[in-house]
Amino acid sequence: MNKSRNITIDKRSDGIAITFFAMASPCEIIIETTELTLAEQIGELVTNEVWRIEDKYSRYDSNSICSQINNNKGKSIAIDNETFLLLNFANTCYQLSGGVFDITSGILRSVWHFDGSDNIPSTDQVNKVITNIGWSKVKYSANALILPSEMEIDLGGIGKEYAVDRAILLIKEVTTLPVLINLGGDLAATSARQNNQAWQVGIEHPGIESINSTSNQTIIVSLLAGALATSGDAKRYLLKDQQRYSHILNAKTGWPIVDAPKSITVNAPQCIQAGILATLALMQGENAESFLREQEIKFWAIR
Repeated sequence: MNKSRNITIDKRSDGIAITFFAMASPCEIIIETTELTLAEQIGELVTNEVWRIEDKYSRYDSNSICSQINNNKGKSIAIDNETFLLLNFANTCYQLSGGVFDITSGILRSVWHFDGSDNIPSTDQVNKVITNIGWSKVKYSANALILPSEMEIDLGGIGKEYAVDRAILLIKEVTTLPVLINLGGDLAATSARQNNQAWQVGIEHPGIESINSTSNQTIIVSLLAGALATSGDAKRYLLKDQQRYSHILNAKTGWPIVDAPKSITVNAPQCIQAGILATLALMQGENAESFLREQEIKFWAIR
């Protein structure tokens, strides 16, 4: 696990940029200011919070609450209010998706390895893992959680977006200046830029030449405020007999979602909302765009 905890601060023509690495992603904070002291304060505030959330909830960290829960062999384990609220959100997502989104489905990584190869697991292998998936089997309250033995939880599907929202709240306590935070493509702005100018944000095209991509150009989105989150399979997939297997898995079947866009970006007031809407849309397969139109939100889909 990469735990490089360094930050870089650069003065630019449009303000001060702070770069760091967290949650397996390059991250950036852009502040419209020339005040180095303020930038350093915001950089320390944000990075400490993002790294705190990473340490607390990463399944890769043996000391995280997720690892403690997963290794507790079916016994009750104490949880705090922050964890309880995140589990409540995960439960809402589970209910809204009809069980397709399930934070206990991360265990499917034991049979699915999305490395661009043609190594597709057998039906028997997938079915064996499926028996250890099912959020409805998990019992939790405001103070404790019981996860059946052999099951796991993974908050990776909402953790980065949650960290973005937490960072925005902390920044607003320090300054009213425009700030943009980007955690590996999931991002939010505290406000429009000065003179009510929009932030210009690039959305990377999946670049899938063999699957009828129409363009590999980056899409530029103008963001005045709120958040953007992207979900897709641009870099994690399997390919066999000209069929592409997305890393977006249906927790109920254990198999990839079919006929979904290669990438969906959603604009919403909060990043955690944008992220889950993008993910839930992908899980609708060919009906992804219809699902998002029903939500009456801005989105960009690439097929």
